Amino acid sequence: MTALKLTQIGNSVGVILPKEVLARLKLEKGDTVYLTDAADGIRLTPYSAEFEAQMTEAREIMKRRRQVLRELAK
Repeated sequence: MTALKLTQIGNSVGVILPKEVLARLKLEKGDTVYLTDAADGIRLTPYSAEFEAQMTEAREIMKRRRQVLRELAK
């Protein structure tokens, strides 16, 4: 467990993530993270479930319509 301290950032309050946490999440300055509710609290992740669902659907469509996409690419 890593303890994080809240800090004043302008008119907002923010959390500073230690380098070790950034490395573990493979994040760097400017990246987006997602905060979701979990059964035991909250979860912070660089992963978007909504985006992953969209990409899964897109991959399926591309697989089914491969020939059409090849023709469009010409």
